Amino acid sequence: MNLPPIVINILTYTLSGAGVVWVAYYLFKPYLDNIGRAQAIDYKKSVNNQTLPLKLQAYERLVLFIERINPASMMVRLNAPTFSAAELQNLILVEVRTEFQHNVTQQIYVSDRAWEIVKKVKDDTIAIVTTAARSLPEGSGGIDLAKTILGGLSGMDNNPYDIAIALLKKDLENLF
Repeated sequence: MNLPPIVINILTYTLSGAGVVWVAYYLFKPYLDNIGRAQAIDYKKSVNNQTLPLKLQAYERLVLFIERINPASMMVRLNAPTFSAAELQNLILVEVRTEFQHNVTQQIYVSDRAWEIVKKVKDDTIAIVTTAARSLPEGSGGIDLAKTILGGLSGMDNNPYDIAIALLKKDLENLF
């Protein structure tokens, strides 16, 4: 098979050019991969630098939320002696739900585990208050409800509010 010299020249240059491109690609691929990885790391650092303060603030707000819905703190703020048990129960439940609603957006910046802890503390607080109110006779005063709630909390081996805050702090340590 006789090929004209021009076809042989074209094939020679084409194959040589393809070989050069192939060698260049494999020589520069690791370099380009490293540049891509470095850019990805820089991007993650940049995002972290922007979101870290927001995450810290979210954990701070959730700890404050837990402190604010702690019945021991609420009883001082709400002045229990001036209310009936039913009024105080309603006021506490409204306070807990309102505080929760003010902090609901913080779930964006905290881990799922941290948010579950916060929801559990809120639900447990509502359950503690409701159970204490149901255990009192009709017409009881707010001071009776406060004593029942605080007595129930003091009877627990571990304070759930302290445990929740400790778990949030431990979760926060995972950011660093």
